[in-house]
Amino acid sequence: MTRAADLARIHEAIMAAAEAIQPFTPGDVAFEIKSERGDPLTAADEAADRVLREMLPGKGEGWLSEESIDDPVRLGCRRVWVVDPIDGTREFVDGIPEWCISVGLVEDGLPVAGGIYNPTTDELVIGSLETGVEYQGCPSSVTGLPDLDGATILASWSEIRRGEWSALAEAPCEVRPCGSVAFKMALVAAGQADGTWTLVPKHEWDVAAGTALVRAAGGSVIHADGTEPVFNQPVPRYPNFLAAGAGVLMDFRENWMKVYS
Repeated sequence: MTRAADLARIHEAIMAAAEAIQPFTPGDVAFEIKSERGDPLTAADEAADRVLREMLPGKGEGWLSEESIDDPVRLGCRRVWVVDPIDGTREFVDGIPEWCISVGLVEDGLPVAGGIYNPTTDELVIGSLETGVEYQGCPSSVTGLPDLDGATILASWSEIRRGEWSALAEAPCEVRPCGSVAFKMALVAAGQADGTWTLVPKHEWDVAAGTALVRAAGGSVIHADGTEPVFNQPVPRYPNFLAAGAGVLMDFRENWMKVYS
């Protein structure tokens, strides 16, 4: 299996999932609450999940999805597909065009390829560590700013509403709200923003594809303590993550993280 074949499979599966979602109207879709955190679930999530699961895993490959029951068999697999059929379901339900389909491929605990597609804006970011990243069919990379001065940092709407970003009001950057975690990371990989981070826990399916893309685009994805996340873990959950070019991350960690946290 070549990386080009992996990327072709990712692209085909993402577009098929988008087609499965098409009958549902963002902003006018029924949903149920699936957890104590109040996360919504729609029939569109489930339809996309079925399509992705049918098309992505091959023989001997594992599967981890937000909308599937976790099968520990994946822990013994070298290659694992880590997906979120709709990352940003809350935005999808509210009709906010900041949701996406997120597909990541993990090999030996390392995200090596991914694709993130926003059907509403028709934005596709796809790539791998070996091939680099394409945004709308053209090569892309992280912006590579040396520090936070003039940077655009994408932040969670809910974190902004809770006041968690107010401590950065004096930082020399623009903080811009955006919905889906995966979509934020895709925009960083595409050079459309300079970074994104959160000190709120996230799951592997939130960030697997985005981690592959940001790194393939020349950026870094780390934990707040500077370590790199390892994927396909028994508990697929992280305490935090930071994604940006090296200069922006260094500036934030050295000069602003204590204020932010």
